[in-house]
This record gives sequence, structure tokens and C-alpha cells, in this order.
Amino acid sequence: MDTTDAVAPTLDIIVRPARDVDAESLGRVHAKCWHETYDHLISTAALERVSPLRLAELWTHWTKQGDEYHQHVALVDGEIVGFVGSGPARDEDAPRERELYYLYLLSAFHGTGIGQQLFDAACGDRQGYLWVADDNPRAHAFYKRNGLKRDGAQQVQPFLGEELLEVRLVR
Repeated sequence: MDTTDAVAPTLDIIVRPARDVDAESLGRVHAKCWHETYDHLISTAALERVSPLRLAELWTHWTKQGDEYHQHVALVDGEIVGFVGSGPARDEDAPRERELYYLYLLSAFHGTGIGQQLFDAACGDRQGYLWVADDNPRAHAFYKRNGLKRDGAQQVQPFLGEELLEVRLVR
């Protein structure tokens, strides 16, 4: 068969608001995403302490927050593969009223457009800001395509008992 005629399989993608019944799946996906995202920034020992069960417990709480929080999940063939959350700014010197708290997608789904769908669900074309690991070139490229730029602010955040240098991006 001539592979030039082959059609790439289409993914059955759904992006919808996160629900409390998603907590267990979100805990597993969250833990895996942290391993995939931070393995070059945080020690293996620290990442091994990540508990999908503990993250699921946190998600049970997070999915019950008020309407000012926008939390969505991306499902492929009915399985959660990523998630996003935004809400009111948390910083005293916040450059915008809204903050993107997190956007994680399993690495197997990078480059599929799912990350963009998640971003759009949480942020749309509104102004906002986020903190991102300084050493995360893939994320920086993604956010740059979405109109976010460094504003010069940076912080060292405790993360899993270690420290992570983050920079602020603003749109």
C-alpha cells in the first residue's frame, strides 16, 4: 500500500468542564504529566513521591470551586488525557485579573491541537497571565503562539520538596 494515500486516524476529542467524578482519573493523569514535564527539573526521588491518590483527593476539592474558576478536561476516546484551570489572580502584584493556574497534557498527545483546545476553554481570547517553569521550552513556545510574553517577573517556588524557577508570562 502506498503510505502517501494513508489517512491519519482522527481522534475522538471532547473538552468539557471538570467534574467531581473525574477526580480519580485526574489524579492519575496529573501525576503522569508531572513526571513527563518535570523529570529534567526535579529529582527522581521527589517525583517518586507524587501520589495519584493524593492528587485525586485534591481534585475532589478543586472541582467544587465556584463559577469564577474555569477547569476543563480533555478526553480522547472517553479517557482523560489533559486538563486546564484558570481563575482569579492570586498574586498581590498581578498584572491581570485572571490567571492560568495549570495546563497539562500527556506527552503522547502533544502536537495534536488538544492543548490549544484546553487553553481556549480556560482562557479564550481574554487577557491573563501565568507562571511557567523557566526551563520548559515547549510550554514557552506554546504560550508565545497564544500571545503571552515574559514581563520580567520570576520566582523560585517550592515544588515536591525542591525548588523550581518560574517566570511570569502575560497577555
